[in-house]
Parts: sequence; structure tokens; C-alpha cells
Amino acid sequence: MFDVVPLSSEQLESLMLSIGLLGVLLLVGVLLRLVIPALRRFFIPAALIGGLIGIAAGPFALGLVSEEMNETWSAMGGILIAFVFAPMLMGSKLPSIKEAAGVAAPHVLYSYLSTLALVGASALVCVLLLTPVFGTHPLAASLLEISWPGGHGTAAGMAPVFEQFGWQDGSSLALGLATFGLIFGIFGGMVLLNIASRRGQLRTSAPGGDQAGREDLLVDGDGEVQSVSRLHKASLDNLAFHFSLIMVAILIGWALKALIDLVFTGVPLFPLAMIGGLLVQLVIQRTALSRIVDRRTFNQIAGIALDFLVVAAVASIQLPVLLENLAAIVVLTVVAIVISVVMFYVVGPRLFRTDWVENSIVNFGAMTGVSSVGLMLLRAADPGLRTKAGEGFALRAPFSSPFVGGGLVTALVPVVIVQFGNLAVGLGCVALCAALLLVAKLTGLWRAPAGAVRTAGSQATAV
Repeated sequence: MFDVVPLSSEQLESLMLSIGLLGVLLLVGVLLRLVIPALRRFFIPAALIGGLIGIAAGPFALGLVSEEMNETWSAMGGILIAFVFAPMLMGSKLPSIKEAAGVAAPHVLYSYLSTLALVGASALVCVLLLTPVFGTHPLAASLLEISWPGGHGTAAGMAPVFEQFGWQDGSSLALGLATFGLIFGIFGGMVLLNIASRRGQLRTSAPGGDQAGREDLLVDGDGEVQSVSRLHKASLDNLAFHFSLIMVAILIGWALKALIDLVFTGVPLFPLAMIGGLLVQLVIQRTALSRIVDRRTFNQIAGIALDFLVVAAVASIQLPVLLENLAAIVVLTVVAIVISVVMFYVVGPRLFRTDWVENSIVNFGAMTGVSSVGLMLLRAADPGLRTKAGEGFALRAPFSSPFVGGGLVTALVPVVIVQFGNLAVGLGCVALCAALLLVAKLTGLWRAPAGAVRTAGSQATAV
């Protein structure tokens, strides 16, 4: 059913050397965060720092890294992303619709409107400008949804899809856009918070908080428990047990992909691995294994895969491809910036009855630079977590993360574009946005803004 290619000992040694150098880049990123406070202050992850150093050392800059190793790093994305997505629905219970309806519904609606706006605007811009004027590939319409809310991990994981459709440059462009989105999410988000502070729209007096500039080295007593073992080591190591469950989920995803490929091609492995994880979860929660499954251990394994994925993907960005497609990158970046700001100022106040800035900024961050940026901005806006923004954002995850912002819908966007074309996709997204807004209006989720300035908060001062 699956083609297995034997690997020689020399190939395995080359793979080990490539992974070893990625580990060195990650360690360099950690050390730079320790000695440069600005990197911590603006929440630049060690994996991204290491990846940028990898670009500088790569074949398109200093030439310290060979093209062969660069190609190996580039190929790792499609594999590692499966380890990130497979455990996404494992080890936790999905909340019911009723549980999420009150607090999470506006967050869910915000995320789906963001996705439809990014895909629809990109598709129409490709039809009207990028493809006819600059000769940009039609699949560029999928890049914003893949790279901004999807982040570097999704951008790298989509490389096999772009290659299958004959566009090898797609992943490098997506990774470049993901980097720009991360930068804009951090700095643009802080600008929005400072403006809100001056207008008295924050519950706290000013953006900031206990996370700003926090040291990476935790003191005694602040250590984090990231994994709990309920399985005796005489049987199997805890990480090995959870890793095995993830492998089963990936194998199920592989089988699903083989079946889907009989009908149409282009669907990547990672969203199907997530479905495989859901099937594994449905089985183990009905067995004695449910007692020893630990969600934090799944997160730990996914975190390791994501760190190596990001550093490998960023380090293998093809710089000549970015320069050749600079016009498309600039246009798409401007489109994404406009949409994200409009979502914040127009959609946010109309979806969230109270604390609209705090609720909107966490979604703004997730839209521009993945969930970690959203949570960072929320901590800056609401360091004491006095609002329900964090709770709503957490509850939205089971209804949004598996589908948009790097999930199943994101993975299918290139397939839909190939099947129906950008014009149909663009107009379809506009129609779906209108339908969602109509539903929101009829259900009372969409309402007139309550007012620009708080009456209960204290006088605000900007940083």
C-alpha cells in the first residue's frame, strides 16, 4: 500500500548530521535570547532566531551550509508538521456547542471571518493584479491564510502540496510572508494597544505586564511541569508511549491520504493525521489507556517537532525566490495588514460586548502571527487576566484550530483554487462572509459598538 524506500547508512548519517546542525542553531537562538533583552521583550522565539542564522550561513549567503543540507532541511517540513497536528485532538475533551456558545462564539466567528477575508481578498487580487500584471502563480492566493494565521509550521508543511501542483516556490514565499506576519503582529499589535491606551479603551492603565522582558531562565519554584507519567517505566517510557500513539495517528492519516488520492490529489498529510488523532482519541477514551494519556506530554512532543520544523523551514528559505517575487510579497502583505486592522477596528467592537480591545487583540495576534503572538499581546493588554478574553480564545480552539488558521480548511485552499479558480474562490469567500455576518446579526452576535471609551476604567496613560 505504501512505497518504502530503503535508506543506506550514509543517508541516515547525513540525516543525523542535518538534524544535529539544526540543534546547534536552536541553541544559538536560546543563547542570543539570553544576552539580548530585546529578543525576549518582543517574544522572538529561539527557533526563528536560529532559522535566520541558518539563512545567513546557507548557500545563498555565506555558503557555510551546503545545498544538499539545505534541501534536506526543506524536505523535513512535510514530515514534522504531521507530529504537530496528529496530537491536536488527543488527550482532551472537546467542549460542547453550549459551553462555547456564550464566551467563545464571537472568537470563533472572528477567526472564520478572518480566514474568508484573507483567502477571498488574495484570490481577487491575484485575478485582478498579481497574475495578469506580474505573472504570479494563481496558488499565491492561498499564501496569506497559510502563512499569517498558519505560521511557519503550516507554511513549511504545505511544501509537498505546492510541489505536487508544480509550484516549488510556494513554500519559500509562504515562509517569507509568515516572517513578515510575525513581525507585524508583534510590533503592529503593540501600536494598536498604545493607541487604545491613549483612548482609555483598556481595562488596565497601559499595555505592558509581567511578561515583558521576562528572563528565560526560571528561578527555583517557577519551574514548569510539562509532562506527567502514569505508566510504570518497567512497561514503557511515558514519552515513548505517547509518541507511539502519535505514530498510530499518523499511520491512520497516511491510510486516509492513500484513499483520498484515489479520488483527487493534493490533500496534505498533516490534517489527515489530525483526523487520525481524533480516531485514536475516540478509541482510547473508552479503554483503560485513557487513565495514562497526558495532554501535556502530547504538547511537549508537538513542541519539539514545531521548534525543529520552524528552524529547518526558515533556514531553508530560498532567498532568490523571495527577490523574484518581491512585488507579490509586498502586495499580499499590504492586503493582509489592511484586513487585520479592519478586523480589529470594525469587526472587534461589534462582536465583543465588553473588553473589545482585549478580545480583539488576541485574535489580531493569532491572525497575523499564530496563537502565541495573540497570547503575548493579550498578556500585554491584560496582564492580570481580568477579562474573559483568554477564556474565550481558549474555548474557540477546538472549533477553529482544526479547521482554519493552519487546519483542514487551510490545507484545502490550494486544492479548491486548482479545482475552481481564483475568481470563483474569491466571490465564494465574499458570499460566505456575507452569510456569516447575516447569521451573526440574526443571532445577536453582531451589534453596534458599545462605545469607544470605558466608563468603569481608570484614566489611561500610554507607554
